[in-house]
Amino acid sequence: MSAESSRSTGQQADGDQEARTPEEIRADIESTREDLGDTVEALAGKTDVKGRAQSKVDEVKGRAQQKVAEVKTAAKDKTDQVKAKVSSDSSDDATASSTGNTGYTGSGGAGGTSSTEDAMAKAQQAGQQAVAKAKENPIPVAAAVALILGYLIGRRVGS
Repeated sequence: MSAESSRSTGQQADGDQEARTPEEIRADIESTREDLGDTVEALAGKTDVKGRAQSKVDEVKGRAQQKVAEVKTAAKDKTDQVKAKVSSDSSDDATASSTGNTGYTGSGGAGGTSSTEDAMAKAQQAGQQAVAKAKENPIPVAAAVALILGYLIGRRVGS
C-alpha cells in the first residue's frame, strides 16, 4: 500500500468516526472487548495444560466406569445363565432318579446281569465318587482317617 492510499483510508476512517454517534462508538468498543475476552479465554484454555489433562482424565474415567458397568452386567447375565443351566441339569438328574432312569440297567434289565454284579458295579461307582471327593477335599478326609486310626489304636491299648 502506498502512503497516499493509507492516508486516504485514514481520512475515511476519520470521516466515519465523525459521522458516528458516541453511543455507536461505545457499542463498537464493547463488542470489541467481548470478542477480545472470548479470544483470551480460548487461548487461556489452550495453554491450561493442567485443566486439559484433568478434562482428559475425567473423560477416560467416565468411559472406564461405563465399561465396568457393561462388564458387570454381562457377567451377571452369564452367571444367571449358568445357574439356570445347573438348575435345569440337576432337575433333569432328579427326574431321572425318581423315575428310575439313571442309565443303570440293574438286575432283570436288558443287560441280564446278576445281583452280585449289580452290587459290585454300585460299590465301584460309590468308591470312584468317594475317591473324587477325597481328591477335591483332602484335609477333611485326612482328619477322618486320623480320627478312625486314633479310635482303633485307643481300643487296642485299652484292652
